[in-house]
Amino acid sequence: MADTLPEWTIKGELILNCNCTVFCPCVISLGDHPPTEGYCMGWAGIRIDEGQYDGESLAGLNIGLLLEIPGKMGRGNWKAAAYVDDRASDKAYEGLLKIFTGQARGTTGLFKVLVSEFLGAERAPVSYETEGKTRRLTVGRAIKGEVAPVAGKGGEDIVVSNTEYWMGPDITVAKASKGKVRAFGRVWDFDGRSAEICQIDWHGPN
Repeated sequence: MADTLPEWTIKGELILNCNCTVFCPCVISLGDHPPTEGYCMGWAGIRIDEGQYDGESLAGLNIGLLLEIPGKMGRGNWKAAAYVDDRASDKAYEGLLKIFTGQARGTTGLFKVLVSEFLGAERAPVSYETEGKTRRLTVGRAIKGEVAPVAGKGGEDIVVSNTEYWMGPDITVAKASKGKVRAFGRVWDFDGRSAEICQIDWHGPN
């Protein structure tokens, strides 16, 4: 079946902020260790530098995501929602929905298996900005986030490298200075909590 699905690619950067009090254990444990609070609530932002879905360019678009995971990541029963850049063409919008619900298979195909309830998708103004090492995501009035790397020795970023994490092998350890969500009945504030920065190179359907 996979060879009948359209090809797609996304290259860019992803930021994520969750309610873990210290760096998310899912990165190294690959979901075998529960989140620090026993459950996960988080938001993510994706900046697409290069990409296409079935020949339609996705370059320059941004995405916002909400995720709720009731325990260990690999056990599923996730809830998710997506905000798609309102600059996306109709074809790009439909393609991005298929990618982020797992229907397009490939790197994000696990969403189709792990997400038991898709809360919904909306077009929205999605801004992803970088100032120095700080990344900011603004999704209308729904998400206002700001993350920056945690400084290591000599002020260099702390990077967990060569992992099997689904997002990408190298994850920069970060912290959120702002992590506010008001969306789909959720009211979250994860200022000061765990964050991640990851360069992504995703593709499908294989």
